[in-house]
Amino acid sequence: MTGSETAGDDRAAWPGKDPVVEAATARATVDPRGFVTGWSEGARRLLGYRSAEIIGRAAAGLLAVEPPADTLRSLEALPRWNGTATLLHRDGHRLTVNLLAHRQEPDTGGSGGSHWLLVSPLARPPSPLQDDALVMRAFTQSPGTTALYDTGLRLRRANADMERVIGLSEEAMRGLRVSEIVVDPQSDRTEECMRRALQTGEKQHVQLALHLTGHERESFWTTALTPVQDAEGTVRGVLLSAQDMTEEHLARGRLALLNDASVRIGSTLDLARTAQELADVAIPRLADFVTVDLLPAIEGGDDPRAGSPPGPVLLRRVAYQSVLEGCPEAVVRRGTVAAYPDESTAARCLIAGRPLIENVTAPAIAQVAVQTPDRAERMRRYGFHSVLAVPMRARGITLGVATFSRHRRPEPFEQDDLLLGQEITARAAVCIDNARRYTRERRTSLTLQRSLLPQRLPPQAAVDVATRYLPANAQAGVGGDWYDVIPLSGARVALVVGDVVGHGIQASATMGRLRTAVRTLADVDLPPEELLTHLDDLVIHLSAEADSAAGSTGEIGATCLYAVYDPVSRRCTLARAGHPVPALATPDGAVEFPDVPAGPPLGLGGLPFEATEIELPEGSLLALYTDGLIETRGRDIDQGLDALREVLARPSPSLESTCDTVLQTLLPDRAADDVALLIARTRALDAAHVATWDVPPDPSAVAETRKKACQQLDEWGLDEAAFVTELVVSELVTNAIRYGGAPIQLRLIRDRNLICEVSDTSNTAPHLRRARTFDEGGRGLLLVAQLTQGWGTRQTYRGKTIWAEQTLPTT
Repeated sequence: MTGSETAGDDRAAWPGKDPVVEAATARATVDPRGFVTGWSEGARRLLGYRSAEIIGRAAAGLLAVEPPADTLRSLEALPRWNGTATLLHRDGHRLTVNLLAHRQEPDTGGSGGSHWLLVSPLARPPSPLQDDALVMRAFTQSPGTTALYDTGLRLRRANADMERVIGLSEEAMRGLRVSEIVVDPQSDRTEECMRRALQTGEKQHVQLALHLTGHERESFWTTALTPVQDAEGTVRGVLLSAQDMTEEHLARGRLALLNDASVRIGSTLDLARTAQELADVAIPRLADFVTVDLLPAIEGGDDPRAGSPPGPVLLRRVAYQSVLEGCPEAVVRRGTVAAYPDESTAARCLIAGRPLIENVTAPAIAQVAVQTPDRAERMRRYGFHSVLAVPMRARGITLGVATFSRHRRPEPFEQDDLLLGQEITARAAVCIDNARRYTRERRTSLTLQRSLLPQRLPPQAAVDVATRYLPANAQAGVGGDWYDVIPLSGARVALVVGDVVGHGIQASATMGRLRTAVRTLADVDLPPEELLTHLDDLVIHLSAEADSAAGSTGEIGATCLYAVYDPVSRRCTLARAGHPVPALATPDGAVEFPDVPAGPPLGLGGLPFEATEIELPEGSLLALYTDGLIETRGRDIDQGLDALREVLARPSPSLESTCDTVLQTLLPDRAADDVALLIARTRALDAAHVATWDVPPDPSAVAETRKKACQQLDEWGLDEAAFVTELVVSELVTNAIRYGGAPIQLRLIRDRNLICEVSDTSNTAPHLRRARTFDEGGRGLLLVAQLTQGWGTRQTYRGKTIWAEQTLPTT
């Protein structure tokens, strides 16, 4: 007996008016121990048990036959199971049902096991609509564009959407072939695919571009031709299903044009050539005729007057292009300054400061003829019917106007065309503005910026780094924001971002002095909090100098974030002086802002700075930035931080791409303040690159320690460095034993270079001295200094570490 047959006894009890009957499905829930925890009315109808009788009982008691052990084991790994099951009715008879079981994890996320939801359908009374009639109605009313053809390729049925697209009723098309319904070369391709579907019994796909009667523009279709088979498998017809892809096709075309514009526009810093590149790229995919006109002051490198240009608007024709050879539509030639009346499309576009779309009508041409009859005559001759004018703006400055016209393409400009024109014009406007500013600013902005910021990032292996600097004012081109990457001893690296209050030459000069001071203090290997304390003192002295030089209050303020990352321990120590907190993105996609004590801004004096140490997984992103990135007009800091978090959480192909995305997302418009951005991806030096030994405080241990170091170099394949390394290890370990304190430790780090470090608990740092002729000592550190790339001492919380770094031979 099946579940459907059993359920038939209860049909009379079901409500007849509600088409959705909950009791038509038997539902039960089972907890991880196998006990029933839920029982529906449908389950009662199926098996006869009331809810109170079954809840709390073992679900296995409802099975007529115990399932095989392998079936039960397989359930542990399945999210869902379906099949037939033989159950016991309350009255004792057996019934076989189709059963579907869903695994449900607990809401609390605990480890107590999974619950199961079991469902089985009960039969319902037959529908008043017969299946064949229902299927036919579904075919007619389906949203797709569908038609059914017989083996003779004659139309048998067409749904309502096919009637709408073709513009004919099903009755008018019945008995006709595709090539007779749509007279287009593409119809023959369609019939070839239909024949292939009939012959092979396989579905065919075809892409079509059609000029359909009653449609203003060409339409694009993705068409599937599916053979229709009877119960014996004989092909009896072909079902044609078409999907209108016109909008998608046009969107792809726009994206292709945008990509082409990004490649072709702005290839040089020549203003006229950039304008011509804009005109060239828009023909013929966007317009039939394009002109680019600029305000006369632009070519001289000056900024135009603020506000709307006075009428009549004077514009210099810089570029034009046409689908017609020789550009016969052009009235104004290149290099000519022409006056545009206030009623003209170009003038109204500039005055309004936004793009305009206008349909060219006979009254409009008559109005143009009053003041510029030559233009009106060309518009009539070539059949201009739609015009799109886009103001050329870059960095808040209006440069001119680009005008796109159609006279060959029949469709007028639409909103999507306006957005596309805006995009490529904006690209060209930025390039044109760059070109006009280049000569004027290269000796001030670019030269000064390059001299104050790092020319190139120093080589180091602790982090991968990408940086950006955006000046707030293109006129000055420089400000007080800076970043730096400083290699430290022990394969460590310091990451720095700072911000001097104000803009202009004074802020830039102060920034240069602070950057130099940070590099000097970093070379001493000061902890981050101590470095900021010294930097705070320097800012106070600079303010005092400015006071005495200016004879008035010349206070200097600055903020700074200083971080030191050690790739061996993967620990990063950070301290900040009134600077925005950094962002940390871990490889698992989580983004957080570490709790680094803020500290006072530099220049206040008398207040302490604190450092925070965190462990970073390899591949973590650390973003350091200035406040101009997250603080903008109309957006508070929290919104800026949320936007930064969202960008850093997205996967990105490179750090350079991440920097670009951060700036594009957080600063879509011209930045109101300088922005410095530094994003670093951490690396790690594993045990294969680091060797450490504890050294007994006994002179006899020097030889054994030297031997271990040489063995390690042999394992690393660095035999050529053995001689110098033996000497360095001997000198540094001997000094630690004689003058330092236990415990003593030797560490070798194989990075880009070979680093030798000896640590002890003494705070006394060694120094070079000149040994006299008969002195027995005093020459060791001198030899170390001569044979290595560099050496030094850094203080630690437990004492000091003396290090020496030697260049490895290139392979």
